[in-house]
Amino acid sequence: MLKKIIRLLLSRRALVILLLILQAWFAGYVIWHAGIRNNLAAMGLTLLSFVVVLYIVNRSDRESFKLSWVIFVLAVPLFGGALYFMFRIQSAARRRRKAMQQSHNLARAALVQDESVRRELAEVSPLWVNQVNYLIDVPGFPVYKNTETEYFDDGMKFFERLLEVVKEAKHYIFIEVFIIRPGWMWNTLESLLVEKAKAGVEVRLIYDDMGCFMSVPGNFDKRLRSLGIKCIKFNPFRPFWSTLQNNRDHRKIIVVDGKVALTGGFNFGDEYVGKIIRFGHWKDAGILLRGDAAWSFAVFFLEMWNGTLHTSEDFNLFRPDRHQERPERSDEPAISPLGYVQPYADSPMDNENTGEHVYRRILSNARRYVYITTPYLILDDTLLSSLELTAKCGIDVRIITPAIPDKKLVHITTRSYYRQLLAAGVRIFEYTPGFIHSKTFISDDVTATVGTINLDYRSLYLHFECGVLLHQVPAIADIKRDFLETQAKCKEITLENSKVNFLTRAMQIFMRLCAPLM
Repeated sequence: MLKKIIRLLLSRRALVILLLILQAWFAGYVIWHAGIRNNLAAMGLTLLSFVVVLYIVNRSDRESFKLSWVIFVLAVPLFGGALYFMFRIQSAARRRRKAMQQSHNLARAALVQDESVRRELAEVSPLWVNQVNYLIDVPGFPVYKNTETEYFDDGMKFFERLLEVVKEAKHYIFIEVFIIRPGWMWNTLESLLVEKAKAGVEVRLIYDDMGCFMSVPGNFDKRLRSLGIKCIKFNPFRPFWSTLQNNRDHRKIIVVDGKVALTGGFNFGDEYVGKIIRFGHWKDAGILLRGDAAWSFAVFFLEMWNGTLHTSEDFNLFRPDRHQERPERSDEPAISPLGYVQPYADSPMDNENTGEHVYRRILSNARRYVYITTPYLILDDTLLSSLELTAKCGIDVRIITPAIPDKKLVHITTRSYYRQLLAAGVRIFEYTPGFIHSKTFISDDVTATVGTINLDYRSLYLHFECGVLLHQVPAIADIKRDFLETQAKCKEITLENSKVNFLTRAMQIFMRLCAPLM
């Protein structure tokens, strides 16, 4: 035990945390004592806070972000304005934004919409075409047909199919993930990836360093490169304050040869496949795409790879039709029996809240029902209003959240929204067997989305995320079945059993105020 404690204290994690604490203490000490001991310095810091408040109010950020920062700055004027200035005004963030924008421009050129598919969808389902057109015309994500879909409601089923797909790889394997936690799941996959790399398949991996900070050593990427896997860690976690630490790569993407892609809520940890128990039964969701739409996920991965390394690799080198002829389009049926599939990504660098817009359009287009699963329910006024209005219009809106949380303070904040939503007619259920990590919307048996985007501030506005919008796809029936089977294992929340005592309510109010800054 003593050796473990010593190793922990001498580890990279402990050193980084210590340096961050020292920075925070030193900055606070200097600013506070300068203000206390020097009236001129105090006046300058207070004036800076006043200027910062005016700057915040005039930014185009979400109102909830602005309100939280304004309250904080005004509450501690000697410290708040200087902290905001140090935290938000950073050249590194501007350089990252520029690199990601250049990479996105290359990616957009590689994603070309087949206009015949757009016209066909407009004829088949005019109600939903505006949502599809938004994703095509604004962020630049095509809609495809000729794509098979397979939905997974269980981690082991997802992982078994992932291994099968990886074994099929002939040219390349791309993997992008938020968390890697060494154990049976990761070790099994790593062994297969090393085997494929030795066989000549190009294997690339991106993992988020913040997401893996407590689970893998600092030289994890170097070890994988020594095994033949091209690996980069996104946004290396360094011991200094930076807004970049807020912009994490929360995406989960697996692409094989540009022909098959998987995404969803699954990271690489044994709790996802039921090998260990964390927070009760871990419930999650994922989806496999085989066909034309897989190319979009290959582009998403390469966009992140280029943006992280500041390179401009040619996306066309990875097109699946470089290796075999594509079937003639003339033999295809007039209407795709496989439905329509539209992968999309979300970036905090482009000022376009794509994930939120997808969710809001599903709510506004619904005619009968919208069923939602999410591990976190921390909403700004816009999305909260959309949920309330949809329910008030007579639409059956149901949300499943966990009964056993992975983060207690976040769960307290989630529950703070219950009474307001219940009063508007939204039905809320808590998954009593454990923690539900699925991120799904489904509406009217015709449209659904599966991906990585939680209903919280981080996922919607701060993280890199991805998902896939499905329309008239056979897998939608499986998503609905999974929701209803999961609901049967839940406890329904009512206005009566959602009541809390004064102290809990005070904590909820405080946590909601702080939520945009968490």
